[in-house]
Amino acid sequence: MFTFGAQKIFGTIEDNFRMPLAMLLLFVLSASVVSTLILGKPILLYLENKKVEGIKMFLYSIGWLFVFAILAFASILL
Repeated sequence: MFTFGAQKIFGTIEDNFRMPLAMLLLFVLSASVVSTLILGKPILLYLENKKVEGIKMFLYSIGWLFVFAILAFASILL
C-alpha cells in the first residue's frame, strides 16, 4: 500500500505545519473536482428546464458513487 511505503519512497518527512496543510489542500481540491463532476451537469440540465433528466442524472451519479464506495470498503475488509 502506498501509505505504508511512503516513508521508503519519500524518506522521513519533517514534522511541521506544511504536511497537514498540504493534505487539507489536497482534500479540498479533490472535493471540488468531485462536486463539480457530480453536480455540474445535473444543475445545468435543471436550469435548462430539463428537471426530470437533471434529477435522474444526479441520483444515478450518487448511486454509482455509493456502489463504488461499498466496493472500496468491501475490498479493504477482504
